[in-house]
Amino acid sequence: MMKQERQAYAVLGALLLIAVGYMNWNSWGSSGGGGFRVPIPWLQPRMGFIGRNGTQFIDLESGTPVYVNGWNSYWFMSSGNRKWVSEMLRRGREMGLTVCRTWAFSDGGPKALQLFPGHYDEQMFQALDYAIYEARRNGVRLILCLLNNLNAFGGKDQYVRWAQEAGFNVNTSSDAFFSFDVIRGYFKTFIDVMLTRRNTYSGVRYCDEPAIFAWELMNEPRCVFKSSAPILQDWIVDMSSHIKSIDKKHLVTIGLEGFYESGRTERLGVNPGEWAATFGSDFVKNSADEHIDFSSVHAYPDSWMPMASLEEKIKYLSSWVDSHVNDSQNILKKPVLFLEFGSNLHVKRNGTYERDVQLKVIYDKVYESAKKGEAGAGVLLWQLMAGGMGEYLDDFSLVAWDHPSTYKLIVQQSCRLLRLSQRKKNIGKPCSKLQA
Repeated sequence: MMKQERQAYAVLGALLLIAVGYMNWNSWGSSGGGGFRVPIPWLQPRMGFIGRNGTQFIDLESGTPVYVNGWNSYWFMSSGNRKWVSEMLRRGREMGLTVCRTWAFSDGGPKALQLFPGHYDEQMFQALDYAIYEARRNGVRLILCLLNNLNAFGGKDQYVRWAQEAGFNVNTSSDAFFSFDVIRGYFKTFIDVMLTRRNTYSGVRYCDEPAIFAWELMNEPRCVFKSSAPILQDWIVDMSSHIKSIDKKHLVTIGLEGFYESGRTERLGVNPGEWAATFGSDFVKNSADEHIDFSSVHAYPDSWMPMASLEEKIKYLSSWVDSHVNDSQNILKKPVLFLEFGSNLHVKRNGTYERDVQLKVIYDKVYESAKKGEAGAGVLLWQLMAGGMGEYLDDFSLVAWDHPSTYKLIVQQSCRLLRLSQRKKNIGKPCSKLQA
């Protein structure tokens, strides 16, 4: 073959590759996500994995510290609407948000990812594939939660029912989820499938995907009986070590609300009420396991303390954040993320939404901790929506760009955390308009 012919074939090959990429790009951006699709992993934007160094997150590629201003959009997989997913990730990027937490589960029932143990709906998995692919394309990382404590989207009770339906002699309490080997086996099989899944949009296995920030074991794990606390702790150790045996590239967290157990008397006053010590979970003990890379906390003053005044909620929230940052810094020696913060929109005080007042409290405290190089690493707002998503609304939902005061707070937090990371080249247009 002549040299000129070889060059011509090389050019044609390159053009074909570009054409395939172009067709992929257009089909990926469609609402259905279908059409001609050939995974091309090397066309993915470059992105480093996130690790930790003591009480700080770091980008393992650049070595720079990483602070998180993020949000929750649990509906990425279940909505089935690619346009909503793309819009929310684009909007998040425009606000300087870097991490989104979303559900990577739906067990039994309508729109199930896991139809029954070991059997999955490929269409639902492809919806999750798309969310991960699109997150990376927008420079956003995902925290993928693997299970719900609550019954929404199946939850741990669905696993107990599956075991009962299969003829296993398990008790009817949902605490059986944590204790019976057969149920643990179901969940470990699900973990195995999830971690080794190969994305149909990118060709990248989930365990090799840097757009995944971390795996979360369960959303808000609780026990029915306080006596089940040791079983919950054993389950956390078992499941986190199982994930690490398969995937050593990603961080692992639990998904705790952050309550302190009744035996931790010096911390009980930090809880939002006496009821919070009755669920068998304990922030310090649960988070201390070596396979848990960072601690997790939720904060819902409006629902946890519905009769409290704004001043009482602010006092509680300040103490709540301080206690968990201090425990993470001095006892656990790990970063802490406030994975959910939610507040109602409706009440105004002197022209200011109470939500903005509370949000500023938690943002300021986390920023001050980060500025000192301590454990406070970030906050994820619950929850951000795209327009026209009425069926997914809850009391704390927010279309951020429709609420200028809250939008401004979010962007300001993004900007000052990005400046702490010394990544000014990535700050972008939002920060040029605001003085953080």
